[in-house]
Amino acid sequence: MAVPSSSPSSPAERFAAARARAQRERKIQSSELGRFREALGFDLDDFQLRACEALEAGRGVLVAAPTGAGKTVVGEFAVHLALASGRKAFYTTPIKALSNQKHAELAERFGSERVGLLTGDTSVNGDAPVVVMTTEVLRNMLYAGSPALDGLAHVVMDEVHYLADRARGAVWEEVIIHLADDVLITSLSATVSNAEEFGDWLATVRGGVDVVVSEHRPVPLWQHVMVGTRVVDLFTEREAGHSHGRAVPSRRGTAPDEPSTQLEVNPELVRMSREDVHRGGGPGGRGGRTHPGKRPPRGGQRSPAVRARMHAPSRAEVLAELEEAHLLPAILFVFSRAGCDAAVRQCVAAGVRLTTDAERREIRAVVEERCAALPDADLAVLGYWDWLDGLSRGVAAHHAGMLPTFKEVVEDLFARGLVKAVFATETLALGINMPARCVVIEKLVKFNGESHVDVTPGEYTQLTGRAGRRGIDVEGHAVVLWQPGLDAEGVAGLASTRTYPLRSSFRPTYNMAVNLVAQVGRARAREVLETSFAQFQADRGVVGLARQARTQSEGLTGYAEAMTCHLGDFSEYAALRRRISELEGEGSRRRRRGPVEELSLRGAEARQKGGVSDRADQRRPLRDDQVAAEVNRLRRQMRQHPCHGCPDREDHARWAERWERLRKEHEGVLARIDSRTGTIARTFDRVCDLLVELGYLEPATSSGEDGERPGEFPGELRVTPAGQVLRRVYAEKDLLVAECLRSGAWAALDAAGLATVLSSIVYEARREEGPPAAHTPGGHAVSQALSATVRAWSQLSDAEEAHHLRPTGEPDLGLVWPVHRWCRGASLDAVLDAARGPVDLAAGDFVRWARQLLDLLDQVVVVASRAGSDEGDALARTARQAIALVDRGVVTYSAGSAARTA
Repeated sequence: MAVPSSSPSSPAERFAAARARAQRERKIQSSELGRFREALGFDLDDFQLRACEALEAGRGVLVAAPTGAGKTVVGEFAVHLALASGRKAFYTTPIKALSNQKHAELAERFGSERVGLLTGDTSVNGDAPVVVMTTEVLRNMLYAGSPALDGLAHVVMDEVHYLADRARGAVWEEVIIHLADDVLITSLSATVSNAEEFGDWLATVRGGVDVVVSEHRPVPLWQHVMVGTRVVDLFTEREAGHSHGRAVPSRRGTAPDEPSTQLEVNPELVRMSREDVHRGGGPGGRGGRTHPGKRPPRGGQRSPAVRARMHAPSRAEVLAELEEAHLLPAILFVFSRAGCDAAVRQCVAAGVRLTTDAERREIRAVVEERCAALPDADLAVLGYWDWLDGLSRGVAAHHAGMLPTFKEVVEDLFARGLVKAVFATETLALGINMPARCVVIEKLVKFNGESHVDVTPGEYTQLTGRAGRRGIDVEGHAVVLWQPGLDAEGVAGLASTRTYPLRSSFRPTYNMAVNLVAQVGRARAREVLETSFAQFQADRGVVGLARQARTQSEGLTGYAEAMTCHLGDFSEYAALRRRISELEGEGSRRRRRGPVEELSLRGAEARQKGGVSDRADQRRPLRDDQVAAEVNRLRRQMRQHPCHGCPDREDHARWAERWERLRKEHEGVLARIDSRTGTIARTFDRVCDLLVELGYLEPATSSGEDGERPGEFPGELRVTPAGQVLRRVYAEKDLLVAECLRSGAWAALDAAGLATVLSSIVYEARREEGPPAAHTPGGHAVSQALSATVRAWSQLSDAEEAHHLRPTGEPDLGLVWPVHRWCRGASLDAVLDAARGPVDLAAGDFVRWARQLLDLLDQVVVVASRAGSDEGDALARTARQAIALVDRGVVTYSAGSAARTA
């Protein structure tokens, strides 16, 4: 990482620095970067210039910078370079909402005729020289060998830190590994603590890559705690000024481009935290703890004055205080969907109104235009009128359970400054461009799907990174609400810790395995997978162990020299002594164990018979004649050994004992190294073994027929016809889908039945739900198909367990009734009503799962139509009919105005 040098001090140094800046500026003015900067109309920061200069020089870049720092400008310059050279650029994002937003921005900058969009269910101008897409779309292109890759010069990977995501992160690594060598990758990441490590890996697999890291926030960030209706600075006034410009550096180390500073927690907050605990507040919040040696006051109750001063503010009070302090617009993070909706209702009930008459008229006009296509009956189900009432007051919720259209309207109105307060779940922090003047975090504990856990420093940084709009706000503000038991020092630790390491989630999948074997063969595939970031990190973790192993090896050599005997091989003699000692020790343990075992038996009998004498329990242990004979044989061999007569025998023996202890430790370290190196390749081998067992791969022959590559070595594999089907299935349960297609489990279904059964493949409950409905919809055919699907999963799960592989998720029947009713033409109200009970399904959830169902149906159409059989053609027709049944109403409308591709 390039680190700015210290400021020149002497006149000569200042002159040289000024001359270098002038030369750099002249070079920029005559380059594509100069033309790009001129079109922007504003100056670029140094980190942006350094990254853009690297791109123009033909090197890839990793740019790690805080939210709002302007790193996307570097991605846009990569697009500019591709267009200037007459080639293509792909801009990838992790989520469709961000793809839609980026498509609009790039179309405005470079012209809509030159910018396309591909998100799996939307296709707009897909042949354009610049295409925005989700990362999965690009991965699928690479495996399919799409002609769209011809002429590709630049790929921008926005939010590349998403590769740490457990469910989808592997896709980012697949793309990075498989892109052609001449494609430059621009990786844009949040600030992570191991950017250099990630950059080293990128350089290993992609060639020259510059790592450009900036910890500097262009808009300074202030940290506060709201106690009652007072906003209190988290850090002391003297030190708070130093936090401007970098989201508060760590007390354990500052950013490399920032001066070191020590931050002191506001003593008032520390005192209040302690008072709260000792007066009965209890350790209820993050870091809450009791203080030993200090007894709480008798009764443990706060006085009315203290309660008034330290109460947790209501949502209406929070908004009133933020408005008075001129801290709106604000995003208020609430870690539950129900909490977000309840917050809006509470504000409306309290009479909150943050908008003017003119703003309310504009809000209603925007909403009516964007929602005109929604049927009136659906509007009532969606809570449209309550939603509009909140919007007109300047207050809204934002979470994944909302209809996508509603979320987009909220984002648009917030960006325009019409909606002033958004209560959002943490999904809002994933990359959508919704900066605010202030960010409020209600609680520092969240539910992760299994238990309540503390917010991590990385999550806190990402959430508060939204505060401060570049070019609009002079400063941003992060506010944590006071809660009983809140520890001010714990909050300060969150705000000052810059620890957000990037950890790979890469693992081989079934689809990945067959695609790699088809393209490069098993041997080369193993080599490719060993270049993954996951293996890179594992190998780096081995460095310390390898150093330890080398030290131990040197120690073993020294011990071996010290125990050397001129009469013979002392290691051989020492082995005889150890074996004798082991056998004698084993015999001694058996003698000690024998009476205990006998007493246990006889004691049980005695209790049944009413007692037994002490003498009856004292039996002589049995002698093991074989062990005794072996010990005698070894003793004779030891006495006959040449080293037995060495006068220094016992000195040699002590060195031999040390050598043996160190040898065992050394073997343990080597085993740990072996367990960490090649782990990805070994997992790939197990995946391949299972695929061979199930008939998706088979051993390649030496005949050179059937597409075998010349020179294949023993153990090479090739893809079977069943494997060719699996190559085109891109789903989390890919092998289960392929198994059901091959067995004909879904062949007898009609269109509605096929959609119903496939919903069990795509749906995953958010949390533990009640038992499924007593019966399934669709009659005997659907029931049989669901049973066949579950049987296929059970057999697959057994096979995965036998091969020590992560099990495929079980089919989930939670969506079968809603999808069945939707396909039969039911209203949205009836569909959501079908989901009530054990399944908590909001309108936005239903739309999202329906879109994923459409994607899987699209894949079934492609796979079945290429089967070349009457059965395949029939299934493809059924899948097309199912698409028509699912893709209607709010499902179609929520995909946007772009045309879907079947």
